[in-house]
Amino acid sequence: MAQIQVTDLTFSYEGSFDNIFEHSSFSIDTDWKLGLIGRNGKGKTTLLNLLLGKYSYAGHIHTSAVFDYFPYGLTEEQKNLPAAEFLEELKAGCEQWKVLWELEQLCEDAALLYRPFGTLSHGERIKVLLAVLFSKEQEFLLIDEPTSHLDSGAKETVKTYLASKKGFILVSHDRDLLDACIDHVLVLNRKSIEIQKGNFSSWWENRQRKDQFEKTENEKHLKEIRKLRQAAARTGAWADQNEKTKIGYDPAKEPDHANRAFIGEKTRKMQSRTKALKNRIEREIKEKEGLLADLEEPAELKMMPLVYHKNTLITVRDYSVMYEDAKKPVFTNLSFTLNRGERIALHGRNGCGKSTLLRLLMQRAAGQEQPKLSVRASGVCETASGLVISYVNQDTSMLKGSIRNFCMERNLEEHLFFAVLRQLDLDRVQFGKPMEEQSEGQKKKILIAASLLTPAHLYVWDEPLNYVDVFSRMQIEKMLLSVRPTMLFVDHDVRFQEKIATGVVEMSGGL
Repeated sequence: MAQIQVTDLTFSYEGSFDNIFEHSSFSIDTDWKLGLIGRNGKGKTTLLNLLLGKYSYAGHIHTSAVFDYFPYGLTEEQKNLPAAEFLEELKAGCEQWKVLWELEQLCEDAALLYRPFGTLSHGERIKVLLAVLFSKEQEFLLIDEPTSHLDSGAKETVKTYLASKKGFILVSHDRDLLDACIDHVLVLNRKSIEIQKGNFSSWWENRQRKDQFEKTENEKHLKEIRKLRQAAARTGAWADQNEKTKIGYDPAKEPDHANRAFIGEKTRKMQSRTKALKNRIEREIKEKEGLLADLEEPAELKMMPLVYHKNTLITVRDYSVMYEDAKKPVFTNLSFTLNRGERIALHGRNGCGKSTLLRLLMQRAAGQEQPKLSVRASGVCETASGLVISYVNQDTSMLKGSIRNFCMERNLEEHLFFAVLRQLDLDRVQFGKPMEEQSEGQKKKILIAASLLTPAHLYVWDEPLNYVDVFSRMQIEKMLLSVRPTMLFVDHDVRFQEKIATGVVEMSGGL
C-alpha cells in the first residue's frame, strides 16, 4: 500500500486559455478501488496521463507506485498477430500463465490468446487486454472507460471481474458499473476536487443534500444582503437629509433650531452606521462566495416531437436478415410493433443485428425499396408512410470540420444549437474547434443536440450515451421522461434502459 500525493497541481494544454487543473491538491491510497467522476472535458483522462508522466506540469506528484494504463495502444502489426506473441510488448515482464489465469476469471477460453487479435470481437479484445493489465501485482492501474460499446453480458462479466480487484482508478460514466466496483470516488467538480468514501450512489445522495444545503444558505445570504442594502440606503438618505438642515436658517429668528455642531454629530453617527452596514454586506457576500461554485443543477433540455396521425409507426413480423457474404443470418423471426408514445429498447449481444435493424428501418422510412446494405431479408418490416425520423448514430467518425458548417448541413438554427450544447455543458471554447478534435463524449453531445432540435415522429438513437458523462445522462433521462417522445433505441447503460424504456425487444444471435 502506498500514497499518491498531489500538491498544487496546475496544468493546461498548449494554446489553451484555461487551466484544466489549477493549484489542485489531494491524496489517494493505492489500495483503493477509486472511481474517477466528472463532466466531459473536466480532465479525467488528462489526470491519468499526468500520473503516467506524459505531460509537463506545475506542482508536485509524489508516489512510489508503479502505474499501468488501459486501454493499451496496439499497432496494426500486433492486430494481425495472436496476443500471445506480443504480451511482453504490452507489459514488460508479463507471464502468459498469469494472463491465462485472469482470462479464466473473465469467463473466457485460453484459445483467445492464440487467435489473431484482429479476428476477436470487441468484447473479447477488451477481456484479453484486461487480463494482461491485471497479470502483474504491486501496480496501481489506471482504467479508462473499459465497458464502452460492450453488450450487457460482457459488461456484466467485466463488472464482476473488476469488483473482485483492488488498487485502481476507474474512469466510467456507467452508474451501475461504478456502484458495483468502487469503494471511493474522486470527483472533478466545476471548481474543486473532492474525495469521498463509498460508491457513486452514496456520493450522489450526499451531493444532492450538500447542493440543497448550499442553495438554502445562498438564499439566506441573499435575503440578508437585500435587507442590509435597504437599511444602508435608508440610513444614507437620512444622513443626507439631516446634513442639509445645517444650511438655510437664521439662528436669531430660529433660536430653537438645532445648532450646526449637533446636526454634524448626528450626521456623522448616521454615516458611521451606513458604513457599518456596508461592511456587513461585504462580509455576507464573502460568506456567500463559493457556495454554488460546484452546484450540479443542469439546465432543462427540450425537444419538440411531431405527432403522427396513426397509432402504429413500425411493424416487424417474422423478419430475418442475412448479409450477402455471411454463412448464417444476423437475426431470424424477429417480431414487434412500435406504437406512438412508446420507447422501445433493442437488447442483445454485440453482433446480434441491433444497428443493422435500425439502419434498415431508416432506409425503409426514406422510401428506399432496396436497402443500401448488402443483405437478404425475408418477412415483414414496415414503417408508416411519411414518417420523419431523427437519428443518432453510434459512429462519430463522420464528424469533421466546424460546428457552424455542421449546423448548415443539418439546417439547424446556429444560436439554438449552441444554446443546447451549452445546456449539455459543452464549453463555449469548444465551439471554435474542429469536430474531429473534440473528445468522444463531446462528439456524442453534438449528435444528441442535433437530434433534440430536429422535430420528428420517431427518434432512433444507436448507443447515444457512450462516453457521455453521468450528469448529462441524468439530464437527458429527465427530459425524455418529461417529453415522452416515441423512440427506438440501443444503449447498454442498464440504468438508462430501466428508466426510459417502456418495452424491450430481445434479439438473439450475435458473435
